[in-house]
Amino acid sequence: MRVKTQALISFSIGGYKDELWGDMLPMSACYLLLGRPWQFYRKVIHEGDSNVYSVLVGSKRVRLHPLAPNAMAPKQLYKTPSYFLNSREFEHEVEEEGCAYALIVRQVTTSVKAPNNEQLEALMQEFEDVFPEELPQGLPPLRGIEHAIDLVPGTTLPNNPAYRCDPMASRELQRQIEDLIEKGYVRESMSPCVVPALLVPEKDGTWRMCIDSIAVNQNHSQV
Repeated sequence: MRVKTQALISFSIGGYKDELWGDMLPMSACYLLLGRPWQFYRKVIHEGDSNVYSVLVGSKRVRLHPLAPNAMAPKQLYKTPSYFLNSREFEHEVEEEGCAYALIVRQVTTSVKAPNNEQLEALMQEFEDVFPEELPQGLPPLRGIEHAIDLVPGTTLPNNPAYRCDPMASRELQRQIEDLIEKGYVRESMSPCVVPALLVPEKDGTWRMCIDSIAVNQNHSQV
């Protein structure tokens, strides 16, 4: 594992207090692991028969004796820390810090009311036909200007094969195409180019049809 963060940690073992720079790593064994660097700098000596560690503090040695088997219950060893304060602890923290913040949780409605603006409402009513609830059937009428994609002269027609899809995706793709044809939004293409289509999943579980026009865009002539 690569160490990316270090922190200055203060800890105590009985009456022995110390601080050190430790490597921060995700670990499920314990909260603090005193390894070889701490043993080296503190000149730690371990007495194997009594399981006592002696640590050099200044010019004196401090002996760290192991806890008795009944000194700490197993439940206390792995007790989940509590992040809640009682009334006395809360008052102490407020006195120390000098201020406190309150977080209030309340339920809000998701409905958004339109701003009460008479000029805006009048403008929306005037152009109400521009923003219909449902799109009208069929394509817009011819307006004298028809757009076309002109390919670079001499280039090969970008006829790409269709994307592979499972039976469920194939049925969904066919359903969407038939729905668009029925509403008059698309019609059968007479172009010699073949542009594949694919389905992209949405967050709500539906599928969005996309047209892969990369090959056509790479070979069209720019005016």
